[in-house]
Amino acid sequence: MEWQRLLCDDRIRSYRGSGSNDLRTEFEKDYHRIIQSASFRRLQDKTQVFPLDRSDFIRTRLTHSLEVSSYGKSLGQNIAQHIIQIIGDKSFLPSYAADICNILQCAGLLHDIGNPPFGHFGETVIRDWFRKNLQLITYKGKALTDLLTPQMQQDFCAFEGNTQALRLVTKLHYLVDEHGMNLTKALLGTIMKYPVSSLEINKESGDIKTKKMGYFYADREVFAQVQEALGTEGSRHPLSYILEAADDIAYLTADIEDAFKKGCISFHDLLKELRLAGTSAVDDDYNRLVQKLEDKYKRAVDKGENAPEEYAVQNWIVQVQGFLIAGATDGFAENYQAIMAGTHTRGLLSGTGGERMAYVLGDIAYRYAFVSKPILKLEIAAEKILSFLLDEFVHAVLYYDTDQKQTAVQEKLMALISRNYLTIYHHYSKDKSETEKLYLRLLLVTDDICGMTDSYAKRLYQELSGQWQG
Repeated sequence: MEWQRLLCDDRIRSYRGSGSNDLRTEFEKDYHRIIQSASFRRLQDKTQVFPLDRSDFIRTRLTHSLEVSSYGKSLGQNIAQHIIQIIGDKSFLPSYAADICNILQCAGLLHDIGNPPFGHFGETVIRDWFRKNLQLITYKGKALTDLLTPQMQQDFCAFEGNTQALRLVTKLHYLVDEHGMNLTKALLGTIMKYPVSSLEINKESGDIKTKKMGYFYADREVFAQVQEALGTEGSRHPLSYILEAADDIAYLTADIEDAFKKGCISFHDLLKELRLAGTSAVDDDYNRLVQKLEDKYKRAVDKGENAPEEYAVQNWIVQVQGFLIAGATDGFAENYQAIMAGTHTRGLLSGTGGERMAYVLGDIAYRYAFVSKPILKLEIAAEKILSFLLDEFVHAVLYYDTDQKQTAVQEKLMALISRNYLTIYHHYSKDKSETEKLYLRLLLVTDDICGMTDSYAKRLYQELSGQWQG
């Protein structure tokens, strides 16, 4: 792969600003398109880990995305310097350093923009609902599994917010026309972390790019156009590795901090868990970093801090972030040739000093926060909300835009779906086969639900199910 092509600033719909006084690059223009969008603003009411949390400290998808954006830019700065000064790749021009930082900053803002309400559990509910119901729902006397192609079916059964993000920014976010935000192809390539279809998912392959799907059947032409322009040819864009590392660093450290603030884990339990996972090597980076957590606590006590545990955890988290950023930078530099050849199969922290810390933090967060009773209760409630909405809207769209009349209730449900999404459906379903139109109508449901915030989904469920609020 070549950096000149990888940093392509063309758009799906050709556009160049006519204002001679606009000195922004195309990638800087992407940034302003994103932060001014309603889709980005809605992330402030979408779950990161703790659904519908009342605390103003706990992270939402918005604050998480801002953090990923920040780490992405920092990693971009470090890695660009390594490519120029240490690796010495002459094809990487000095001006590219600013470009990759701007692209990664934007990609961080976008990476979760397609996620449904209630965090990653929302994705699980959507997948499980379709796996259960595709064979039970009939259209003109035939089960959906007998009508939809294997890829169409798998698009729903393997549903992913990453895939929805690409769909949202290239089509659904209606600004001027059917091209969504019409972002640069380099940015689109960066957020496509998994350049495979739903039929090519292979979690056992050992190659990170086949872990999840990267595009829906409905968006195959956009995917192909971006891949051709960038010259990635089925491989991951090199910046996708950096985006993923930024995401890992953000959530691994934030989940621990949020779990501590929520009282899911105490300072002493955290220190104990970290020590138990350590190695016996005296000079091990992991052990030294764990020791710094205890040192910060002792320092806080000596200084007379009112909350020494909180002081220690929050300051230690910042140090861990720096440690992981350095590890990801080393991971990119050490695997540079394989990454550029499209043959690297693992994340940037794999095989670095940060790998153990990343694994341990993830394990602690899962055991102390993700399976805690408050989270489990909220996820059970989220399942009821999303399953109800899927039940209602999927049956409402089945005969929409067909010669068969809908019921009065189904017509009212259709009136609740975003007019922009309906416009996009009609544009892309024109002249399509009956099967593809049916598939696009089902996508219309997942499009609409993924556009909902946690609060809106909860409120709509209460209203449609007759649970009137006083």
